[in-house]
Amino acid sequence: MKIAQVPPLYEAVPPRLYGGTERVVAHLSDALVQLGHDVTLFASADAQTLAKLAPVRDQAIRLDPAVLKSDLAAHLIQLAKVRSRAAEFDVIHFHTDMIHMPIFADMPGRTLTTLHGRLDLKDLPDVYAHWRDFPLVSISDAQRIPLKWANWLGTVHHGMAADVYDYSPQGRGYLAFLGRISPEKRPDRAVAIAKRLGRPLKVAAKVDQQDQAYFDEKIEPLMQHPLVEYIGEIGDAAKSEFLGGADALLFPIDWPEPFGLVMIEAMACGTPVVAFEGGSVRELIEPGLTGYIVRNMDEAAEAVDKAVRLDRRAVRRRFDERFSAPVMASRYLELYAKLDRGRPAHPPQRAEPA
Repeated sequence: MKIAQVPPLYEAVPPRLYGGTERVVAHLSDALVQLGHDVTLFASADAQTLAKLAPVRDQAIRLDPAVLKSDLAAHLIQLAKVRSRAAEFDVIHFHTDMIHMPIFADMPGRTLTTLHGRLDLKDLPDVYAHWRDFPLVSISDAQRIPLKWANWLGTVHHGMAADVYDYSPQGRGYLAFLGRISPEKRPDRAVAIAKRLGRPLKVAAKVDQQDQAYFDEKIEPLMQHPLVEYIGEIGDAAKSEFLGGADALLFPIDWPEPFGLVMIEAMACGTPVVAFEGGSVRELIEPGLTGYIVRNMDEAAEAVDKAVRLDRRAVRRRFDERFSAPVMASRYLELYAKLDRGRPAHPPQRAEPA
């Protein structure tokens, strides 16, 4: 099968540091190639891939030192290049939310669109109703809840290449928080849990510009506690050491998390996860096997003490069985086979009532 993969251009594929969607696309593209498919990746020129690279920008947007740049312009050029080569592919797999839909409105049946973000935003119902012919994929069943009526073809949980993450048979006595510093990720909860238990906490996280004030005012003072070590943003090369050395990963979210890639990255290292309930968490964590799901700080403290006694080999085994890149790629191949490539587009529809 000839497949085009179209990721966003904000991060390299895979990202040099933080980044979720582009990392998933990197692992999916490589897995599809390894399964014998002809894959073309429309990404920035700094991509590292087994697929055929069709460069559409010299480098990913976020780490581009240019002061003045336009993410909209970059993505429009990307989509124009994909459109000019559309006839070459059996399937065009978009990971770009909805920006491609007006450009490919005459061929929705030859596309698949994976939605990677939250779907409870005000303007989204009108978009996915207007271009309702586009088959959609959710990354968790929970992600679909705000748009239950949309044109869902399936759910595919993320997967990662197993050889990127080293299994660690035991932790080294600290708890870990990995991801992004933001109110919905609740790093303050992670600090509070560590202090309550008297356990060291290592925080490896990036700070987006929109969250800088939150970090400066609310979180940076917490990093001064003697139990807490703030490492900053890390990339794949450092994750096995960081996650594998942790007794448990803390995932103390306070929002409807669409997936939570760090949870399966921790599992790949054999590290159990203690996660607050919300969004996809119940689909990913198997209580008593790969971690525990909690609803409050009391439960979190108790769960950490139990999680450190879990069988780390079993945690890694469940990653291999459920969240490896070949598993993800096989599920996408099943959805590619379901596409009705000859189906004509229908007139746009209005959003379903709330």
